[in-house]
Amino acid sequence: MKITRLTTYHAAPRWLFLKVETDEGITGWGEPVIEGRARSVEAAVHELSGYVIGKDPARINDLWQTMYRAGFYRGGAILMSAIAGIDQALWDIKGKALGKPVYELLGGLVRDSMKTYRWVGGDRPSDIIDQMRGYRELGFDTFKFNGTEEMKLIDSPRAVDAAVAKVAEIRAAFGNEIDFGIDFHGRVGAPMAKVLLRELEPFKPLFVEEPVLPELAEYYPRLAASSPIPLAAGERMYSRFEFKHVLAAGGLSMLQPDLSHAGGITECVKIAAMAEAYDVALAPHCPLGPVALAACLQVDLVSHNAVLQEQSIGIHYNEGADLLDYVINKDDFRCIDGSIAALPKPGLGVEINEEMLVRANQNPPDWRNPVWRHADGSVAEW
Repeated sequence: MKITRLTTYHAAPRWLFLKVETDEGITGWGEPVIEGRARSVEAAVHELSGYVIGKDPARINDLWQTMYRAGFYRGGAILMSAIAGIDQALWDIKGKALGKPVYELLGGLVRDSMKTYRWVGGDRPSDIIDQMRGYRELGFDTFKFNGTEEMKLIDSPRAVDAAVAKVAEIRAAFGNEIDFGIDFHGRVGAPMAKVLLRELEPFKPLFVEEPVLPELAEYYPRLAASSPIPLAAGERMYSRFEFKHVLAAGGLSMLQPDLSHAGGITECVKIAAMAEAYDVALAPHCPLGPVALAACLQVDLVSHNAVLQEQSIGIHYNEGADLLDYVINKDDFRCIDGSIAALPKPGLGVEINEEMLVRANQNPPDWRNPVWRHADGSVAEW
């Protein structure tokens, strides 16, 4: 079998799909994208296509190493996301060719289903309690929301109190019936992170995500030493070599690699195993589309340390399309009591409606995250 063509499709709300075709008629799907930089990743995918067209798609490891090492310059958000989408599609082809789900090719299941959580509250956290109540009726008991809006490097007690008050209201409304993670989203600098963690401690969040920006990872162990709240990060780390330093330094209780950013299934299986060796949990980042989620689930289902899976049904970014709109086999992704069962179909387990993608690609949105500013006009972290 030989790879013959790579085709990309932009689609609402902010996704990029990749179709990899072979001369035997078996096709694979991937989702190579950086949110807000889809066209940059698309260009990188087509630059990398010269390494894979005409090659045997079954040699996934060799193709991955070639894409990663042969260009001399390596790593980073754009290149690793391009590799990730191609890698996902190669695993999809391999599973379909052998008639097996990818998790079977990775050694088989360690669990029968994967627990997921729901995003609530939007970019500027609001209406959180009402949204949680609605999702509780659907069987969900685990959630995540943004912890703050803009926050200055040194901010006032009022800003801290406002953030903590929202969390206190949630705990008062639901007691211990729910669990929730709080995403600092890199909006909080190291000085205020320590303060916020201390103030949030009584409300027992399941984790705090990106307590500081990943380029300030040296603060992870310092913050962990000052707070019992588990700390999570990883969506803006792109290879096992980046995760290696963070794991060795300590401080994180949960890794959140993104299967569409951190080199795909091939790389993230290794990252998951590294985390397990440090007794660190796995909870892949995935506010993206159905192929990305399917890839995440394949890794979750073979990783003993996987504890939670993010998924984007109803997320505030999904304007113009939702998670399963381009999926034919929607029932396979059904959440029962907040969990998704092992996807039964071969490959990644997702059947894509290509006709809808062709139509969506004719006029896709050019999504960009908002640019936030502080009251003095300086740029704020979004």
